[in-house]
Amino acid sequence: MRGVLLAALLALLSVPQARALWLGRLNPNQVTVLLGVPAPALGLIGPRPGPTRGATQPLGSPQDQPRLMWASGLLGSWYVLAKASGEKDFAVEKATKNIEGVVVTLTPENNLKMLSSRHRLERCDLNVVELLRQASGWVFENPALGVVEFRVLSTNFRDYAVVFTQLEFADEAFSTVELYSRSELASQEAVHLFAKWSKGLGFLSQQQAQLQRDLTCAHKAFQ
Repeated sequence: MRGVLLAALLALLSVPQARALWLGRLNPNQVTVLLGVPAPALGLIGPRPGPTRGATQPLGSPQDQPRLMWASGLLGSWYVLAKASGEKDFAVEKATKNIEGVVVTLTPENNLKMLSSRHRLERCDLNVVELLRQASGWVFENPALGVVEFRVLSTNFRDYAVVFTQLEFADEAFSTVELYSRSELASQEAVHLFAKWSKGLGFLSQQQAQLQRDLTCAHKAFQ
């Protein structure tokens, strides 16, 4: 029964010619009801199978080649065109936020390295974080830097990706859903999937934003 419900969820949140990826369990604090079914019925709440939380391993073994192929589809430069966020000031500041940039590379250990330019009020912050794959599931993390979970929810491995991130800092913990695009304009398919995932994960309309079409901050990451 659980498998049928999960298949139904993925079917709802995908469109023709798009591959939806369910990479691990979502944060139970972000999941209330999906498809009219309580989150526990979908297997979204409960202990993780396998090794204890925080165990990580690189994508180096032969059995990890499918994961490595998936990761390689995420490499390169991306524009962040839309965002849903539970950050406390996001709803107030979202009208001032411009398009951001992300560059994804692989380290020699086959971890993900993320260089991002994030627009905050009147400044553009450059950040670099290395994400390690959790031993269970296709989930990446670096808790020491505040990244509890990172996963791609949906992508066509070509020109868009919908990305979920769970962040925990000393003064705040929150989740985001972001629309990554290879170009400055996202396809209708990508925008549609972003809206479905954001709504399905419980983000209110005031917590969602199409970022302003100013590329100055994004290009700092690409440099």
